[in-house]
Amino acid sequence: MGGGALSPALRPLTIGILALVSCVAFEAMAVATAMPLVARELDGESAYGLAFSLFLTASLVATVAAGAWCDLKGPRPALLAGLALICGGLLVSGFATAFAVMALGRAVSGLGGGLLIVALYVIIGEAYPARLQAVVFGWMAAAWVLPSLIGPLLAGYLAESVGWRWVFLGVMPVIALSLALVWPRISSLGAPQHASMDAATGRRRSLLGAVLAAGVFVVQWAVHALAEGLEWHLPVAIGAGVVAVALTVPRLLPAGTVVLKRGLPSVMVTRALLALAFFGAEAFIPLMLVTAHGLDAAVAGLALTGGALGWSVGSFLQSRVKIERHRILVFGAAVGGLSIGALSLLSGQGSPLWLVMLAWTMTGTVLGAAFSTTSVLVLNHSAPDERGRNSASLQLADQLGAVMGTAGAGALFAALRDPAHPEQIGVFVAIWVSLAAAALFGIVAAARSGVPSGLPGARIVESRQGESA
Repeated sequence: MGGGALSPALRPLTIGILALVSCVAFEAMAVATAMPLVARELDGESAYGLAFSLFLTASLVATVAAGAWCDLKGPRPALLAGLALICGGLLVSGFATAFAVMALGRAVSGLGGGLLIVALYVIIGEAYPARLQAVVFGWMAAAWVLPSLIGPLLAGYLAESVGWRWVFLGVMPVIALSLALVWPRISSLGAPQHASMDAATGRRRSLLGAVLAAGVFVVQWAVHALAEGLEWHLPVAIGAGVVAVALTVPRLLPAGTVVLKRGLPSVMVTRALLALAFFGAEAFIPLMLVTAHGLDAAVAGLALTGGALGWSVGSFLQSRVKIERHRILVFGAAVGGLSIGALSLLSGQGSPLWLVMLAWTMTGTVLGAAFSTTSVLVLNHSAPDERGRNSASLQLADQLGAVMGTAGAGALFAALRDPAHPEQIGVFVAIWVSLAAAALFGIVAAARSGVPSGLPGARIVESRQGESA
């Protein structure tokens, strides 16, 4: 297919996808900005991390199910169901009168998010030639720019003046408009001619995903409960959850992921570790700025703006550089880890806000490049009938890492916080150091994410890189 992603044949689809991503981006930025006020009003500060980790835990189930669903039925049903669940979750959260109900709404939206992202990946893999896929992924990240600029300020204003509930409820009309733009443009996309799994395999993977999510949820619940007091059954629950995760993850991700096999498995591990570091930090930066720095929600949200803008720049640049893809991942893990670690030196109230924003902008830039690179590598490694399953595996790795990051940071916060000292400087230092260590360990996996020229997969990568040259 000739032309670019904005050629007459592809322009409507590209605009629709970018509108949809922009809408989801605004929701993410707005919720992260408003959450400190929500937790304070609904008396949920001790369970602050659950509002983010439950969203991602629910996404685990939907991500696994979406891979099988898209392979068997095409991306349209998963896209529609995902948007419906996102809106349903926003309604529940927007009308919640208790923090537990609000967290439940986030979980429902998480189910929708898991379906949506896999559907979009499959749409890009099916509708765009290989030479344009990196470009579209870069533009998807660029679609975060406007929401990043206005989202935190608008969300902070709404939360502090009109009420935080409108942060959730006000997004739904825009989601409906985005769906109206994209739906007619994908009418010709059906199931692949040769699905990578049959219906029985799809059901088995969905069941494994449910067991995985249940295990992750049990661990999160038990760890937060331990912070309130030791009960005999809580360590047992943690052990059972860890066993469930250990038994299911190797069956849901490509063979060799656990042992860092070179190529696609190492791409998965790299994505998981970088997601752990980035999303764990993103969830707690506004809380640090509100509690430790004494800023209001709107100003605290500006720090997220820098990270999201940097993410867009990094995603754009990765499609322009001519170096080996795995070297982008190594660079991103190294610089991202150091930038997150720098936040540990900026946790006190006297630290300038601009330095916090600079560190987070640098983190977003290098990890934005790395994330988009992992997406391209997965498509390069995948035959057409494997895109649904491998895209789902990538999102599973992403969400599992993000759950571990937000849940782990939330557990540290719940265990170490002292209500008598609301600034919690020591707690935030512990969080930043832990997340930075995870990103730096990603250097090892990133170095193994390339494909040696002697392996069969290398021919796929080389031929597709040749098309994009």
